Amino acid sequence: MSPATRAAIYRRLRAANPAPTTELLHSTPFELLVAVMLSAHTTDKSVNAATRNLFPIANTPAAIAALGVEGVKPYIRTVGLYNTKAANLVALARQILEQHGGEVPGDRAALEALPGVGRKTASIILNMVFGQPEIAVDTHIFRVANRTGLAPGKTPREVEDGLVAGTPPEFRKDAHHWLILHGRYVCTARAPKCPSCIIRDLCEYKHKTKAPEAKRRGVSAAIRRGGARKAGARTPKGRAHK
Repeated sequence: MSPATRAAIYRRLRAANPAPTTELLHSTPFELLVAVMLSAHTTDKSVNAATRNLFPIANTPAAIAALGVEGVKPYIRTVGLYNTKAANLVALARQILEQHGGEVPGDRAALEALPGVGRKTASIILNMVFGQPEIAVDTHIFRVANRTGLAPGKTPREVEDGLVAGTPPEFRKDAHHWLILHGRYVCTARAPKCPSCIIRDLCEYKHKTKAPEAKRRGVSAAIRRGGARKAGARTPKGRAHK
């Protein structure tokens, strides 16, 4: 894909959504870190259902650590792998208290050293909290980057490197959000919505979904819709329809 086409794709995505952001509910950097960590292998909807209950009770490292693993579990049962995530969350909170003065660290090495935090989560925090032009790659972005031709790659890291290298600087800060939302709602895994896609003509996907053909209306439906006379009605000349 040419640089001009990549830029055109991002321009359209930006025009459609000038201020993209995550769908995970949060109001502080720590809340965002918790929400992103919990979102692994589960939906944002499930995470939001959990954090709506958890954050009013505990939304700081000290409060999470005080709850302990068994105290956290009841609040995050809607989240997949909640037993493991509860243990990671409490350990993460304690490590932030002990090693970072209760503040979310702002460098990749420190973030990835936290329990339950991998490269994707660290990239999101660096991008959204610290303004770094990182592009996190999840399953949605991996699919979109490969389908469209934006950044083909066999692994998430290959796709990430391709996106970082090929995304114009002006779009790099918001690229993650545009691509994840596009993958979640338009370029879906099954039956992508190609006919209504705003970048359809720029996308290099060879198996685009076609618009469904209009269904042929049955004779009876056409008669009803057209307001035809009922059987037995008389014509102006007094003859019945046959």
